Amino acid sequence: MKVEGKTYRTIWFENNIVKIIDQTKLPHQFVIKDLKTVKDSINAIKTMEVRGAPLIGATAAYGLVLSILEKNDQSFLKRSSEELIQARPTAINLRWAVERMMKKLSGINSNENLKLAITEAKAIVEEDVNFCKNIGINGLKIIEEISNKKKDTVNILTHCNAGWLATIDWGTATSPIYHAHQKGIKVHVWVDETRPRNQGANLTSFELNEEKIPNTIITDNAGGILMQRGQVDMCIVGTDRTLSNGDVCNKIGTYLKALAAKDNNVPFYVALPSSTIDWELKDHTQIPIEERNSEELSHVEGVDKENKIRKVRIYPQKSKVMNLSFDVTPAKFVSGLITEKGICEASKKGLKDLFK
Repeated sequence: MKVEGKTYRTIWFENNIVKIIDQTKLPHQFVIKDLKTVKDSINAIKTMEVRGAPLIGATAAYGLVLSILEKNDQSFLKRSSEELIQARPTAINLRWAVERMMKKLSGINSNENLKLAITEAKAIVEEDVNFCKNIGINGLKIIEEISNKKKDTVNILTHCNAGWLATIDWGTATSPIYHAHQKGIKVHVWVDETRPRNQGANLTSFELNEEKIPNTIITDNAGGILMQRGQVDMCIVGTDRTLSNGDVCNKIGTYLKALAAKDNNVPFYVALPSSTIDWELKDHTQIPIEERNSEELSHVEGVDKENKIRKVRIYPQKSKVMNLSFDVTPAKFVSGLITEKGICEASKKGLKDLFK
């Protein structure tokens, strides 16, 4: 996708250095950062310089490449893999990517490790690009149907950032939107600001602006009234982990959007690559829900008159803060899952039929 007319991906490997777009600086500054050690990769994941389940997975894969470059030793590699998995516990892609890499490298002569690791990390990256592109092609059909019936602009509501900045390219929830726009279908996106880190306002709107797609930022609680007024034709969100029964774990606030959509007969779709499906966990209460630093809620960041990024506290100093980062939307509230293989109902049968 594009930034100021130039094509980028979110992560790439160059001269034994991993390059990322530092997303903590967006939308005010566009900064490309170097990751030179596995600790750099872990820190980038923890501090959300990279975020979004697929991108976290790719960063972890390249983190193991950096681990081998740093110290080509099996015990160090194993320790690196364990630390990477602990960096962000909720997103299933992180564990999936690390385990896939380690399986490839298990028992391999250390001299071959580096070449194999680079090849596999690049394969994970390219696979995600193709998955996200196909998600867009499949999801486009839904937008086309609405456009053909409505004969007017299709209004889509999304939550958090499930765009190309959360993946490698295209995005998940945004991919159908980008495909529709490229096909000449008129779309407008309602962008939830997504407190506390404002990934919608800071990242999704930034992306859409760069691709010249009309969008409007709204507060997280405005979606309901827009649906009541008939101003939302469909919702598309991403997911950090989807269980085999169709339950969806995504950024906090997703569940409330699904409830509002159900009450107002608005289709509610979840877009995801198969790498985000947890085939083993059966009960959503067992999903580790990350509770992040209270400062994400109590403080806000922005630019001052001198265009410098500042952080200020907005809560009373003595107030307690709880910062749960994800919630679970039960499958019964999901109209369908948009994957790289097609669209299915959010159920055990739907997923099994699609991923035989």
